[in-house]
Amino acid sequence: MSLVNAHNEWDPLEEVIVGVADGARVPTGDKGLHAIRFPEVEGAEEIPSGPYPPDIVRRAGEELEELVDALEGLGVKVRRPKVTDHAAPFATPDWASDGMYNYCPRDVLLAVGDSIIETPMSLRSRFLETFAYKDILIDYLRSGARWVSAPKPALRDDGYNVDDVEALALRDVEPVFDAANVLRVGVDIIYLVSDTGNRLGARWLQNYLGDTYRVHACDDLYARTHIDTTIVLVRPGLVLLNPERVGDHNLPACLARWDKLYSPEMVDIGFEGMAYGSAWVGMNLLMVSPGLAVVDRRQVELCRLLESRGVDVMPLQLTHARTLGGGFHCVTLDTRRKGGLEDYS
Repeated sequence: MSLVNAHNEWDPLEEVIVGVADGARVPTGDKGLHAIRFPEVEGAEEIPSGPYPPDIVRRAGEELEELVDALEGLGVKVRRPKVTDHAAPFATPDWASDGMYNYCPRDVLLAVGDSIIETPMSLRSRFLETFAYKDILIDYLRSGARWVSAPKPALRDDGYNVDDVEALALRDVEPVFDAANVLRVGVDIIYLVSDTGNRLGARWLQNYLGDTYRVHACDDLYARTHIDTTIVLVRPGLVLLNPERVGDHNLPACLARWDKLYSPEMVDIGFEGMAYGSAWVGMNLLMVSPGLAVVDRRQVELCRLLESRGVDVMPLQLTHARTLGGGFHCVTLDTRRKGGLEDYS
């Protein structure tokens, strides 16, 4: 039986990939990194590239280990990517780059049903990131999972926009999207059109998944990066929403009949250097089951809100979530959950 079985964001968790912080760095500046992650600087040459300070990497690694221990204590199978030399240069005929990190497996791989998809990442520096997961992917393939890689994007300069501040960073010249642009709601797939996912990416995903699924390309929610600080699926019929980004006017149609929780204001945990994530990373939580969530312990009001709706909280901490750009949903990839495919709309 396939080791990959993931139809939503909340069914009881059986297997998960947790990232590693070793070797994390800000990649060398290029047009894509400038357009997507650092639009506030004047040019790519001003991006503060290089390794993160050792104390940040050490603390991040320790807290990931605490997460692993907590999940294993619940009987969840945990896998980890290989440690990679992200400073090593690589190139295509059109550009050269170095790497970034293996901190956020949620960004690079998408599990839908029994498929595990290598997504066509938006940043050049993450072009080869899935190499760190090859041993895991081969195990999944041998178990019967459908392992597929989306068409590798060329990521040439003409695919990025740095000139029009009103337009998205990605132009629609080829399918490009990060896996964290996607949420699974059974047969409904919510896809965020943003700086890290274009409409051609949504079209490719719909073509691959076929008529069994409905891919909803949402272009009026949040334009910057990933969807998991905007919409959090708690359990069937209950959704946590970012009140600054989502309301009745732009809620995805497949969630229209769901009970809506609006997140309280986040405690800003701060960052070092330049922020890679907003304060809303505090609502980036991981559902272990419909009744248990891993939440940043500093988000006290959010924990109370969830508990008031019958959701127990496992309070942990990712001190450098804003610095590294990843909360508990980002640093994990749930590849197997109990349960099957359903229509929740």
